[in-house]
Amino acid sequence: MDRPGLTPERLTRAGAELADEVGFDQVTVSALARRFDVRVPSLYSHLKNSQDLRIRIALFALEELADRVADAVAGRAGRDALAAFADAYRDYAREHPGRYAAARLRLGPETAAASAGVRHAQMARAILRGYGLDEPDATHAVRMLGSVFHGYVSLELAGGFEHSAPAALESWEWIVDSLDAVLRNRSAR
Repeated sequence: MDRPGLTPERLTRAGAELADEVGFDQVTVSALARRFDVRVPSLYSHLKNSQDLRIRIALFALEELADRVADAVAGRAGRDALAAFADAYRDYAREHPGRYAAARLRLGPETAAASAGVRHAQMARAILRGYGLDEPDATHAVRMLGSVFHGYVSLELAGGFEHSAPAALESWEWIVDSLDAVLRNRSAR
């Protein structure tokens, strides 16, 4: 018998919260059933399996992060937009490490094409238009930003910058300034 109020959406949100608490890799239908104090089979009327749950959490996280980034960059241009974009990613990852990990889940081509991941790329390209980059430089720049932001955030979340000065935030700001300078230099060519 289903517990009243259980829906795929509620289970997805609870799975995202669980991911932040215990890590995305630990999220399973069984763990979610324990959270709701129900038997695992009762969740299968809402979820296919643990992979379905993981994909739902990934799509939820991508949407949530895209909304946050869109709000952050609205009305900004140039370095201000770049910094807002970067800070939104970093802040989200620090506040929601499990969801951030979920947003990195490899999705099938059709699922990825229908996800908010497309919005992420569109926002990055919108910011980069302000730098006047042509192809293929714009694509290289999108990949550079994603690589730098993800790499830095991953190292920071793993505690990689805790043992030395300067503070991680100071390095983050230096990196954003450096990216801005690189992008302005490329557009000046």
